[in-house]
Amino acid sequence: MGGLFSKRRTPPAAPNPSVAEIEAKNRAEQATRDAQAANELAEKIQREALERSQRMQASLDAVIAEAAAAREDAQRMRDMMTASEDRAKAAQAAAEAAAASQQEATKRVTEELQQARQAIEEARRAEAAARAEAERRWAAAEEARRRAEADRAEADRATRTAQEEARRATVGRDEAERRWKAGIQPVVTPSLEELAAAKRRIQYSEGFFHFAVAGIAGGGKSSLINAFRGLRNRDAGAAATGVTETTLTMSRYPDPNPQHPFVWFDIPGAGTLRIPDWQYFNAQGLYVFDCVIVLFDNRFTMTDTAILSNARRFQIPTYIVRSKTDQHIRNLMRDAGYDSGEDDEDDPGRRTRLYTAARQRYIEETRRSVRTNLENAGLPDQRVYIVSNDNLLSMVKGNAPRRAVDELALLTDLFTEAHVRRGRAMNSQGDH
Repeated sequence: MGGLFSKRRTPPAAPNPSVAEIEAKNRAEQATRDAQAANELAEKIQREALERSQRMQASLDAVIAEAAAAREDAQRMRDMMTASEDRAKAAQAAAEAAAASQQEATKRVTEELQQARQAIEEARRAEAAARAEAERRWAAAEEARRRAEADRAEADRATRTAQEEARRATVGRDEAERRWKAGIQPVVTPSLEELAAAKRRIQYSEGFFHFAVAGIAGGGKSSLINAFRGLRNRDAGAAATGVTETTLTMSRYPDPNPQHPFVWFDIPGAGTLRIPDWQYFNAQGLYVFDCVIVLFDNRFTMTDTAILSNARRFQIPTYIVRSKTDQHIRNLMRDAGYDSGEDDEDDPGRRTRLYTAARQRYIEETRRSVRTNLENAGLPDQRVYIVSNDNLLSMVKGNAPRRAVDELALLTDLFTEAHVRRGRAMNSQGDH
């Protein structure tokens, strides 16, 4: 958050490329190689198809030549038949002329006539056989032509497919390079094995409601969990707290109240781990929790919006909480000129007026800042709960603090959500 809650700092030097960026670039280069391989495969398919088409054309030409030769043979047979018929007619005429005087000649003519008829029959059979063979060869040539055309069409289809794959690979490579250069981070969805492993890691137990308290380092997550559990920071069993971030690994804290089937988890703060903002949600396994509380102190960060965006993707309810309200209001009073020693003596009412003005200003600036950050991140507006850990602890213990802001609303909404979702889960198990 800007304004009175942050200091101007010199921007850090540009970070070295992260592993994810290097992997994205490697994927882009791999996509380029895949596109080149696809193009080479398409060229190879085209060459092979052309060679098959040329071979089939040569076979077709040979078959056509054979068919032409068969037609020529048939024509010769027809010519022979015609000649034989002519000879038979001549022989018959000669036989008829000599029949009266030469019976032997008649017999020879009769025999020649019979031979001529046999020759004619043989010629006809040869012609039919030649015609059938020519038709068979023509049909074979036609089938070969159809197959060649089918092979050519298949080659064309394979070429188009290869070209389309090459185009897609090129588009994918260009898109990967564009997203990498634009700094757009990929959406990562955990596998079923990762979901099961994450549940084992946090000792997920059916029948309990699992709260994750996440945010940047130093936001007061441990103190907030202690307040939710009705413990002060110094009490036995309380989460460890400190000026610097003390949570480097996820810590699990069952609620000490047996009437509350809740388990609270202190998630390591972003900035203490060497992982990018967009990987924080998956790296911490936040996708297995029943509810995520996004806690911030001074400013709303990209890590916070990344958590909200991913939780929305997994349909996990989220609550935005700003802690240390009493400290921030006191700082605003001091900025307005409040001095506890002098003002309480000279003008006792001045403290009340300054507190009221600072409280109102703090609430308005906080909600406006969160709303702006959510809008800039493309997320819908949602309520931000402004709390003081002392007031929250007092309410959990059954007391009513005088200067509470959103503590009661937060407790009511959290516990209502927990009981409603737990009831749905139990009903779902009963149905099965």
